[in-house]
Amino acid sequence: MYKLEEFKQLVKDFSDVADFLVIYIEEAHSTDGWSFENNVDINQHKSLEDRLSAAQILLQKEPLCPVVVDEMDNSAAIKYGALPERLFALQAGKVVYKGGRGPWDYNPMELRAFLQKIK
Repeated sequence: MYKLEEFKQLVKDFSDVADFLVIYIEEAHSTDGWSFENNVDINQHKSLEDRLSAAQILLQKEPLCPVVVDEMDNSAAIKYGALPERLFALQAGKVVYKGGRGPWDYNPMELRAFLQKIK
């Protein structure tokens, strides 16, 4: 959520050259786990219904693109090494840009530079 506005600006600026998708994965900083002050109040997901409910909080922030939810086996997060967050660009089914793992290496400006090259 910290850099959601930067992500939304990417969607606005590059929707003519890219389709955007958010995959909501396991909650990295759950209230009943390792949380930060002023964090969103979300407990660790015990069921798919919990995860779907938590994804609604993100949808209320209007990410400007579709949001899907990872399965409870965390297959998408595991495949892409995305915990807690990560940016990717795919072209013809292949990863052409892989950003660093968040929160410290989550860098929407780096993805912006990549997208500007292909625009």
